[in-house]
Amino acid sequence: MGYRQRHHIPDLGVGVGFRIPHYPHVLGEKPPMDWFEIISENFMVRGGRPLENLERLLASYRVVNHGVSMSIGASTPLDTEYLAKLKALIARVKPPWCSDHLCWGQASKVVLHDLLPLPQTKATVAHVAERVKRVQGTLEIPFALENVSSYLTYNESTLTEWEMVCEVAEKADCGLLFDVNNVYVSSRNHGFDPNLYIDAVPVDRVVQIHLAGHTDKGKYVLDTHSDHVREEVWQLYRRAIARCGAVSTLVEWDDDIPTWDVLAREAEMARAARAEVLRGDAAGADGADEVVRARVGATCA
Repeated sequence: MGYRQRHHIPDLGVGVGFRIPHYPHVLGEKPPMDWFEIISENFMVRGGRPLENLERLLASYRVVNHGVSMSIGASTPLDTEYLAKLKALIARVKPPWCSDHLCWGQASKVVLHDLLPLPQTKATVAHVAERVKRVQGTLEIPFALENVSSYLTYNESTLTEWEMVCEVAEKADCGLLFDVNNVYVSSRNHGFDPNLYIDAVPVDRVVQIHLAGHTDKGKYVLDTHSDHVREEVWQLYRRAIARCGAVSTLVEWDDDIPTWDVLAREAEMARAARAEVLRGDAAGADGADEVVRARVGATCA
């Protein structure tokens, strides 16, 4: 039995991030939206307005926690105080899973406030997998790692990124938050075929997919979450859905945040693309055909 089945991971449909400019509309008007994702650190407090807003959100929508500062790949010890606060928040939200990034962002006592890539080695796999086991044991909830965008590589890397992601997930027995925009950004920056990444991911461990816009600088691409999802990313999303099936999808828009109507239309585009692929209408498009689906069992899923 696969990870999603063992942990009864639901398909929540298509959601968006809960962001301050939209609080009045979302909490006041309660517009149609399948679910919301919150940044855990924004609500890891004992009281006050953040928790008041969260309680109002929970009264009307399904909510999932997503963290940005666990630093699961760091060499520093796991922050037990942070994990205790996160566990308390999870008890309040009751999400079907929670997530953070496959990265590091802390050295000694310095927090760098960035999602930095890890060396792609067997040693990294062993280090991260052990820490993920401890996190899952502490939080007592399914935990998913997100692949990050990257702008540099390490000389000591011996694995592809997708090989490392796959091995970490298998050894830690955790879920994956699969960010297809990050796949595209990294593929442009490092010159690999993003379809290879899509086709290699262990599909039953994918509990959620992220979509976002990026900024194309020509020689490199930045993961800015500041624009519409690009067509190249929509193509990768369709390919991912053809492989993974009905997986909860989230549209991220965290900078130059638009009006609610613009964001809601972007979510509706994701909903339409997802439905189209799941119906089989786009089975032959962009390489997401029967050959791809037949390869599911040939990966490390």
